[in-house]
Amino acid sequence: MIDLPHAPAALAIYSPWAVPLIRSEGELLAALRAGDESAFVALVDTHGAGMRRFALTFVRSPAVADEVVQEAWLGVLRGLDRFEGRSSLETWLFQIVSNIAKTRAAREARTVPLSAFEPDDESEAPAVAADRFFGPDGRHPGHWIVNPLSWSERPEVKLESAETRAVIMSTIEDLPAGQRLVITMRDLEGWPAAEICNVLDISETNQRVLLHRARSKVRAALERYFAEDDL
Repeated sequence: MIDLPHAPAALAIYSPWAVPLIRSEGELLAALRAGDESAFVALVDTHGAGMRRFALTFVRSPAVADEVVQEAWLGVLRGLDRFEGRSSLETWLFQIVSNIAKTRAAREARTVPLSAFEPDDESEAPAVAADRFFGPDGRHPGHWIVNPLSWSERPEVKLESAETRAVIMSTIEDLPAGQRLVITMRDLEGWPAAEICNVLDISETNQRVLLHRARSKVRAALERYFAEDDL
């Protein structure tokens, strides 16, 4: 079995094409359970960076995130024989990271309480200001008074600029924990909604509301940024 402390060195020379015989998750699991080192390196190469980014949504320190991921890999090796395949292997990996990261975050007094994933927090302001919609007596009740800013009309270089990305990432970093986790997984990591619900153990409704609120806040931050830049 691969020696975990030396895994990064192995990754430096690893190519995904180094194990061409593994074509399915079932074959990968069989290879992992048989102690195939190249299969484990392939798994680390595929998911390691994403697991670290995910851990950083719970803990602030990159060093702690690295420890979380290291502990998660050890948990994977210990738990391979007990993995029943009720979820995808990827979902299982991230569930392990989530459980370990939550424990570490609690030690750092930076927990993610269950209430962070509830969509009915009355203490939070609406995702979009009410004055941006027609009132009940308006011509089109509930519709936008002025449609959201169309970013597609702006020069592409502006949307891809380092400054714009910084605004997006800074806004995400300041979001409430549940919103930050969901938008990171959905929009930055590209996770399907169902898999997010499985990893975070939340309902589809909660996932959808948290994502809407997070996206609305990012959009509002970008609108402010663009408006200030046009002055």
